[in-house]
Amino acid sequence: MSAGTETLPRTTREIQLASRPHGRPVPENFRLAESELPELQDGQVLIRNQFISVDPYMRGRMNNVKSYSAPFALDAALDGGAVGEVIASRSDERKVGDVVVHSLGWREYAVLDAAATSVARTDLAPASAFLGALGMTGLTAYAGLLKVAGFKPGEVVFVSGAAGAVGSLVGQIAKAMGASKVIGSAGSPEKVARLLELGFDAAFNYNDGPVAGQLAEAAGERGIDVYFDNVGGEHLEAALSALTVGGRVAMCGAIAQYNSTEPTPAPRNLMLAIGKQLTLKGFLVGGYWQHMAEFVGTVSAWLADGTVRYDETVVDGLENAPQAFMDLLDGANTGKMLVRI
Repeated sequence: MSAGTETLPRTTREIQLASRPHGRPVPENFRLAESELPELQDGQVLIRNQFISVDPYMRGRMNNVKSYSAPFALDAALDGGAVGEVIASRSDERKVGDVVVHSLGWREYAVLDAAATSVARTDLAPASAFLGALGMTGLTAYAGLLKVAGFKPGEVVFVSGAAGAVGSLVGQIAKAMGASKVIGSAGSPEKVARLLELGFDAAFNYNDGPVAGQLAEAAGERGIDVYFDNVGGEHLEAALSALTVGGRVAMCGAIAQYNSTEPTPAPRNLMLAIGKQLTLKGFLVGGYWQHMAEFVGTVSAWLADGTVRYDETVVDGLENAPQAFMDLLDGANTGKMLVRI
């Protein structure tokens, strides 16, 4: 076993799920607690987390329903993406000082198998980027646009929730790969301005009026070829009207519906998918890990030369993670929402 000169912690602070939210989460659904760390076993590492990822999909795991990912357990630590430093190791694969990405976030320290970690290439970008632009977030954008929607140069792309971590990368990747026009929607004038700074050709504030009208104006008679859906609801309905024959939809998220307590109506114009011969495909990033090396190689080069830029909204302190999550669902973030431990 290798370890640094510091005294190793025996406990960790963590955020537990105290109760299941009904509708919008509230502070009472969460609890800051302390728990014992397990003894390090052969093949395991002890990690001091530096940043934890806060993501919209976590809202679904707070419900006790069967889904693609197991529900969070009550009175137990939440989990999610994290990046941190190895401070003790009983593995030949990882040494003390390595910066690694893993899935035991929402706590200060984590013990897990070294095989369940991946090294963050901090020579390419800061550690936090491996939870965003060069991590699961970035792969979601890259794979969704290219592998799911089958984007081709010259096409027009519309991205909803475009100032968020995934959406902002989708638009920039599309431009880098030859989109003729990229349109984004966001929820404030400041976010719209940021999208234009990032190279989007057009952007609108969905709070300024019906999405369908604003999208139609931005797209013009040409329409759109690809819709990357992070929002669902009214945005999806508007995109169906604007899509050209043979258009494709990559269905990544539906944040407009995550806190709904009643069933939400399907797009009223879904029949358009028949005559327009549209493809609507839902996807989970877990099905596209085989493209990780290709994605990191491509996007890290774009980050290096400034072709692609990324934003982070960083909240300090583990105790503030629940509020960061609630703020994320309200759209308070620009780019990736992170908590710095």
